[in-house]
Amino acid sequence: MELLHGVTLAEARRLLEAKWRGRPARAELVKIEQALGRRLARAIVSPEDVPAFPRSTVDGLAVRARDTFGASEGIPAYLDLAGEVRIGEVASPLEAAGKAVRISTGAMLPPGTDSVVMVEYTEPLDEKTVGIVRPVGPGENVIQTGEDIRQGAEVLAAGHLLRPADLGFLSALGISEVEVAAACRVGIISTGDELVPVDRELPLGRIRDSNSYTLLGLVQEAGGEPALYGIVADDFEAQKKLIKTAVEREDLVLISGGSSAGARDMTYLVLDALNPGGIMFHGVAIKPGKPTLGADVGGRMVIGLPGHPASAVIAFHVLIRPLLTPGQKTLVPARLNRNIASAPGRDDFVRVRLDREGGEWVAEPLLGKSGLLNTLVGADGLVHVPAAKQGYRAGENIEVELL
Repeated sequence: MELLHGVTLAEARRLLEAKWRGRPARAELVKIEQALGRRLARAIVSPEDVPAFPRSTVDGLAVRARDTFGASEGIPAYLDLAGEVRIGEVASPLEAAGKAVRISTGAMLPPGTDSVVMVEYTEPLDEKTVGIVRPVGPGENVIQTGEDIRQGAEVLAAGHLLRPADLGFLSALGISEVEVAAACRVGIISTGDELVPVDRELPLGRIRDSNSYTLLGLVQEAGGEPALYGIVADDFEAQKKLIKTAVEREDLVLISGGSSAGARDMTYLVLDALNPGGIMFHGVAIKPGKPTLGADVGGRMVIGLPGHPASAVIAFHVLIRPLLTPGQKTLVPARLNRNIASAPGRDDFVRVRLDREGGEWVAEPLLGKSGLLNTLVGADGLVHVPAAKQGYRAGENIEVELL
């Protein structure tokens, strides 16, 4: 069997994104303690003004601004003290002109006052009188009602990825629960007669199933909800039955191994049997990860990944992770310390280790076969060599996508 419907990386992404956008959206209500890293299913509208009252931004004296006009160190404006308001207290109205109230940072501005003089610009004359040596304008050193957030304003848009500061923001609004997009359910299947479960003794000539757990971690890291379906032999009917079960239960199914064109690689045939004509592509012009395939089975997306660990990981990062966490990638500028060669016509992704030298990041390529695990463990990120480029030279400035 030859690879069919091979596509460029850009085309593979376009096909997967088009299919992914058609996935039925689900939402769930969670407490804000469990909302970090989740995407809002609907916009958040403020139920109240923040702050709910005008408050001071400094320690000092709450005054009418006009009572301080013309004040200077040479000729202070003298005001009568009319009490004190601390943070958390309800301020009493100030009825008369020529009065001042001691106020703490964050405390409520007394009705009848409109500004705050910083304590540094006051001088006590006696227990009942204080001098102001610098004038203030109306609203100075005050946060007005609703200045931070107005009631009814949209404060977080649907689809927003919730960060730690957002949780504090929501709590300030009195919002303890939010509707978030339900985590994508991702089924993970490993294929191959040679595979042995991690908890079994390893016979000579066999290998343990490491891809299931690598993919599980990658799915969790991307905010998905993984489900391990275990190992299935290189048997057409067994694979067809297990894949059908996974497709019926999950939003996305990842199949590790069997996506290439060898005699025992039957993922393409199984998926085509489950949905004739549903193969979107078989083969992507990337290295590593060329045998990756994408299919539509029963309205669900199924992606066949290569069995080699590095190929599977990189195919996940460049094709699947952007679906689960769109726009969420970190690029670090670095200087390359050795040449990277690349064949034209394909996108190469080279594993690199980052070291700090002389105030800059230096990227060292970790060259090795796609079946090796140690280059994955030692890698900090990937360098993308686009299809139109034939590599990078040592000393060039590049960008590293962190793994």
